Amino acid sequence: MYLSKQNGKWLLALTLCAASAGFAATAGAHDAGGDRHEGKWPQAQLQAEAVAEVAQDTVTITLASEISDDSQAAVASALSKTLDEVMKQAKGHENIKATSGNYRIWPMNDKDGKISNWRGRGEIFLESTDFAAASKLASSLSDRMPIANLRFSVSPALRAKQEEALLEKAGQAFRGRAQALADAFGYAGYDLKEINLGGSGARYEAAPRMMAMAADKSARVPLEAGTEMVSVSIQGSIFLRSRKK
Repeated sequence: MYLSKQNGKWLLALTLCAASAGFAATAGAHDAGGDRHEGKWPQAQLQAEAVAEVAQDTVTITLASEISDDSQAAVASALSKTLDEVMKQAKGHENIKATSGNYRIWPMNDKDGKISNWRGRGEIFLESTDFAAASKLASSLSDRMPIANLRFSVSPALRAKQEEALLEKAGQAFRGRAQALADAFGYAGYDLKEINLGGSGARYEAAPRMMAMAADKSARVPLEAGTEMVSVSIQGSIFLRSRKK
């Protein structure tokens, strides 16, 4: 079953598979009288999965500053000052979350193995579902901390909403496959023995990109998100009820 919407809307693909088509009678032959004891009823294991391709609605922009100086203290002081100033400016923007990223200071050695100078690198992450606002803010900070990386993802709220819809689809698929299996082998129906719920959110992220920003702070970074697959799977086992007369 496939449902689709064009022009960037999400696509829904429903995939069904029999993980273990193990349709085998348990120890002891089937009871002609329809005994409901577990050891007397044939069992089968099934799996159904619903998958949706969802448009990524969140961008995480990595701002980075690299500083080089003769002493470790000078690098630490300059890097901390830059990070503090940029973080203060980044905070307080509606719908944009600013957090600290990696921070590192390390020595550089000359050909004789002696320390020639020190380098440092610090990062700040900007995360938002408002691409235009995030792009504008990142551009305004780029003179001190250029954009080092862009990453797109699906927000937790959108993922939860999509998984809720997929759960219903996967449940319908599981019930349909269970009944089809019962019909195929001449049984009246089935009873559930065990159900296990699983899911995955395979993320397809933009590869890390180093970006040089224009001097003009009004220039915005063009942001174009992609998609990722969100899935919900149901695995379970069933008892097959008495054969049809």
